[in-house]
Amino acid sequence: MKAIQITTLDGPDALEFNELPDPSGDDKVVIDVKAAGVAFPELLQTRGLYQMKPETPFVPGAEVAGIVESAPEGSGLSQGDRVAALPLLGGFAQKVAADPLMTFKLPDSVGFEEGASFLFNYCTAYFGLVERGQLAEGETVLVHGAAGGIGTASIQVAKAFGAGRVIAVVSTDARGEVAKQAGADEYVLAEGFKDAVGKSADVVVDPVGGDRFTDSLRCLKDDGRILVIGFTAGSIPEVKVNRLLLNNISVVGVGWGAYALTRPGHIAKEWEALRPHLESGVLKPIVGDTYPLKQAAEALKSLETRTVTGKVVLLA
Repeated sequence: MKAIQITTLDGPDALEFNELPDPSGDDKVVIDVKAAGVAFPELLQTRGLYQMKPETPFVPGAEVAGIVESAPEGSGLSQGDRVAALPLLGGFAQKVAADPLMTFKLPDSVGFEEGASFLFNYCTAYFGLVERGQLAEGETVLVHGAAGGIGTASIQVAKAFGAGRVIAVVSTDARGEVAKQAGADEYVLAEGFKDAVGKSADVVVDPVGGDRFTDSLRCLKDDGRILVIGFTAGSIPEVKVNRLLLNNISVVGVGWGAYALTRPGHIAKEWEALRPHLESGVLKPIVGDTYPLKQAAEALKSLETRTVTGKVVLLA
């Protein structure tokens, strides 16, 4: 099979497109990969900057969709099944082996590109909004980075699980239109968002961090929660805890991977909560740019510009 390998930690340009043996394993699901999701952690892995540091050479790629080639007995999966899976590594390849507990049958209405764009972003959004953030019926949710993969997923999950109003925060009007396409009720520009929004949010979804964090706190109503998901702005903000005390608000950490991947079966529970909404079309991943497998370097470099919308996908 053809696969992308990280052989040195010199960035995306050092990726190699190589011929490798097909994966195997009696206890794994072997998948003929049709699409692989591309995410910021893989960009970090090319430079050795991500917390998961496999020995080189290795094949990156944590999220795929494709067709089952073989599956262990008792897994509930069969040859020919259309699936989405989290192999965690090895996905940037024509074939990959995945844990049956992290491999799920795709509804017929969901394409492979959408399937490869679903699990990480939507499980993270569900974990943040529902499990950690305790989203209640009718609440107002403010979403930063709202045109990106996590942002568009958070908009849709918020709507699916009872939010009354979703406000997107974006850098440009064009990205605002992407957020509205994902289901946001309205959008505001990041520059001056605090004054545009006022103290109106019950929950803030923040995968961005940086300078806007303090203004996000000022947008929260009493009992409000800000969900800390990531720091794509590059800097990690600090909070003066007197703000939390005086306004009765909470800063909530959302470390989905650290939580879910150490609790076997937890992702399956999240999948079961999300699946009906995926099947009905209420949850519909926004697929951004797509690249052939051999252009993985270009796909990863596109993430550095912070101008991508939706989920970047490789086509195997």
